[in-house]
Amino acid sequence: MALAGCPDSFLHLPYRIDNVDQTSAHGRRDLVEPGFQEPSNRISLNHQDDDVDLEALVNDMNSSFESLYSTCSMQSETTPLLHNGQLSRSQLQSSGSGAPQPMSPRQKVQRSQPVRIMAVRRLQEEEQQFRTSSLPAIPNPFPELCSPASSPVLAPGSLPQGQPASKHDVKVFSEDGTSKVVEILADMTARDLCQLLVYKSHCVDDNSWTLVEHHPHLGLERCLEDHELIVQVESTMGSESKFLFRKNYAKYEFFKNPMNFFPEQMVAWCQQTNGSIPQSQLLQNFLNSSSCPEIQGFLHVKELGRKSWKKLYVCLRRSGLYCSTKGTSKEPRHLQLLADLEDSNIFSLIAGKKLYNAPAEFGFCIKPNRVRNETKELRLLCAEDEQSRTCWMTAFRLLKYGMLLYQNYRIPQQRKAMLPHFSTPVRSVSENSLVAMDFSGQIGRVIENPAEAQSAALEEGHAWRKRSTRMNILGSQSPLHPSTLSTVIHRTQHWFHGRISREESHRIIKQQGLVDGLFLLRDSQSNPKAFVLTLCHHQKIKHFQILPCEDDGQIFFSLDDGNTKFSDLIQLVEFYQLNKGVLPCKLKHHCIRVAL
Repeated sequence: MALAGCPDSFLHLPYRIDNVDQTSAHGRRDLVEPGFQEPSNRISLNHQDDDVDLEALVNDMNSSFESLYSTCSMQSETTPLLHNGQLSRSQLQSSGSGAPQPMSPRQKVQRSQPVRIMAVRRLQEEEQQFRTSSLPAIPNPFPELCSPASSPVLAPGSLPQGQPASKHDVKVFSEDGTSKVVEILADMTARDLCQLLVYKSHCVDDNSWTLVEHHPHLGLERCLEDHELIVQVESTMGSESKFLFRKNYAKYEFFKNPMNFFPEQMVAWCQQTNGSIPQSQLLQNFLNSSSCPEIQGFLHVKELGRKSWKKLYVCLRRSGLYCSTKGTSKEPRHLQLLADLEDSNIFSLIAGKKLYNAPAEFGFCIKPNRVRNETKELRLLCAEDEQSRTCWMTAFRLLKYGMLLYQNYRIPQQRKAMLPHFSTPVRSVSENSLVAMDFSGQIGRVIENPAEAQSAALEEGHAWRKRSTRMNILGSQSPLHPSTLSTVIHRTQHWFHGRISREESHRIIKQQGLVDGLFLLRDSQSNPKAFVLTLCHHQKIKHFQILPCEDDGQIFFSLDDGNTKFSDLIQLVEFYQLNKGVLPCKLKHHCIRVAL
């Protein structure tokens, strides 16, 4: 029904509408106040006559609503309000017989007072019941709407007590025998500890540092994965075991050149598809947990509890390492489990021939985590060459950790992309720290033109040679003599390792990763005036002799019988870092030893 003549004050009292709408539950006489005159019989609901005087009907209703509103408004002005606009019981009882009937909670709310929404309150109570005690509650941003039972102040003991993280002391050794005790937290990973040691040792962080688990009494060692917890690994180590801090350039090299690590004859699906799988698909099959890649081939296997070795056909799967009891058959009835991947780790044999009488130097071992000092449960294996051993060990890591290895590899790459100028390794002082200067005038100036800087460098080089020749003629024995500096300045570089043997250089390069371009320089054992460049290419170590040669009274160093001459070994190294020359590849990574 449209209320055309309804006063404006009635429209601002919505709680009165609720009382009018409930005519279905109450009679007509229950809705009126004392003094309200009932209209004539023409307002009857059962009146069926169509000739109704609408104007008279509207006037009667207007007069009724005005009297009703005036009575209620006078009562509300004399009644004080309590919290949330609710009336007290004593005031309701003393209102007399003329007071209205008990009103609903919605009717008790006055204008400009906060409305108490029952549905929201009920949902909050249900949420509080289902909330676990271990999860902290979110503070209520409207505490004035909360009752004392649901106070926003948390009771003592409602939240778990914050326990301080336990700390442990770990002793880390370097390649030269020095050590450092570092205090770490219980949740510190191998990557975190390496970054801490790089910071304390003032090294260049090129994401190739690693922590090595070394067991000298067992002749085993392995590089920890970046995500492994130091405290957990230390709990599986014996008293004589220790951690080593060193470089390992081959840690994630298989993500860059997978075909160099997985020969086609050793990968099962490559034989089935005639080697047609691309490099990206090769790694995806290893990283995908639903695929079933296999590495297969012959290995020398040491029998448990015996000194003898047997050559068996072995296959590596996600479920474990198996050997065939009948030739090269891979039928389930012919496969015997050798080791499990889940609770084991793979190690390299340091001195396999000496300790275990291994048939070759390319041995590795699968060690259960529960074994500390015993050798009875070690599964000792030996490959025919270094490439086969690298393939077996890399496949073991991929099948065991899967996508974790790829995430460990991508995290430094993403940081390097974000901060390229901070993560780029420093190659030389002259290339990164110095600028061309001109001191011909009264005041020195920086040469900003590249062509002018290059011509000034050439001119300075010719002038330096003339001065050195003149000083040689005069026979100066000054410690700043150029010819004296050229023979000792290389000893300040990290890539120079002094008087080490050929076997020692092999060991250092193997420890720091058999990747292309890994090199070091050392003194020659056969010629006291010469030096040797030891370089790794295609997982093979080669040696190149650097001989001194004299030209116009000046000593130079050459790698190709005098065709390319250098005044010192620093210039030689920097040249072959940019140019391949007579070498099989450029110099890319240098072996380094850091004193902790």
